[in-house]
Amino acid sequence: MNEYQKITLKQGKEKSLHRRHPWVFSGAIAHKGGHIENGNIVEVCDHNGNYIATGHYSDSTIAVKLFSFRQCHVNAGFWLGKLKDAAEFRAALGLPNPQTNMFRLVNGEGDGLPGLVIDIFGSHAVLQFHSAGMYRIRETIVDSVKELLPWVSAFYFKSAMENTGREKSMDGWRFGAPANKTVAVENGISFVIDIEKGQKTGFFLDQRESRAILGEFAKGRKVLNTFSYSGGFSLYALKNGASHVDSVDISAKAVALVEENVRLLGGDFARKHSSYCEDVFNFLEKIPANQYDIIVLDPPAFAKHVKDREQGLKGYRNINRKAMEKIRRGGFLFTFSCSQAVGRDDFQTAVFSAAALSGREVRIVQRLQHAPDHPVSIFHPEGEYLKGLLLEIR
Repeated sequence: MNEYQKITLKQGKEKSLHRRHPWVFSGAIAHKGGHIENGNIVEVCDHNGNYIATGHYSDSTIAVKLFSFRQCHVNAGFWLGKLKDAAEFRAALGLPNPQTNMFRLVNGEGDGLPGLVIDIFGSHAVLQFHSAGMYRIRETIVDSVKELLPWVSAFYFKSAMENTGREKSMDGWRFGAPANKTVAVENGISFVIDIEKGQKTGFFLDQRESRAILGEFAKGRKVLNTFSYSGGFSLYALKNGASHVDSVDISAKAVALVEENVRLLGGDFARKHSSYCEDVFNFLEKIPANQYDIIVLDPPAFAKHVKDREQGLKGYRNINRKAMEKIRRGGFLFTFSCSQAVGRDDFQTAVFSAAALSGREVRIVQRLQHAPDHPVSIFHPEGEYLKGLLLEIR
């Protein structure tokens, strides 16, 4: 077995690791054995030198991201085994299938692979490396995916904004490139995926279940999809019989993408859809009341860090109040937060405050969360970033 450099914790700081939390914070470290570079594999020990876990080191607040709680020899076979577990879990969920060929293959800590996200769009894979350690083994990761998912032929690295150590990661196609636009299917609906310049990996796969629920409510109703990006919620509403759908996004590129995706639906769906390149807050302020039966609020994170939490909660309260004031009696609000710094209870409190300020009667119909191919380790509650509520407004 390889000898890995050791990190020793301060007394008492091992408790969270014994509960299998996958992070070691820099303030918990008593001393490091020798010079350790970003991305090195290290073994973490308690203050008496007893082994606890193995992970990738980073010279940052989260000093070690742990991927094993057993001493092990970390080689290509080790990573292949991890990725095989992830692929088998998705297969158990029925992914991919003829109706859905885009899904998340690896969800960081939720798959025991902290620092790594892999999304599959048909024959194309998008990889995000959120740690230097994962970036160092990128070719091993690609080889493993090729072996496990032989239909995947093109790989895109999308981590240029991440800290991957001394070696600056570069976005770009590796090991193949698509000849044409990437088009993938979700629940029988086709989408153009902007892998290179789109948000995140190109599409928000975590909302698949919530989009399907919206489809169940859409028939005969007028729908407003705000922060629409490429129009995921919009297309589900149209395909399921919405009388009309308006999509609003401040990005002209996003508006162009949603219009392209609506055209993919064919038929006369384009006639039932309008798009607006506007600030969502301003749009909600100016529209008359009682214009929509359903409003979707799926904004970007209002609080990316703990220091932004209070301001973020204020933003969620304000935008939900505006939406509630505009929905017809008996209509529905799909509202979400993807802010990791805002917990589920905090988000619900902000929405409760919005309901009180709006003067409307509001009932919770369903609590919403990310799709099951985005598993969260029970030992890492921070991984539960997406929370949503389906509300009836009276």
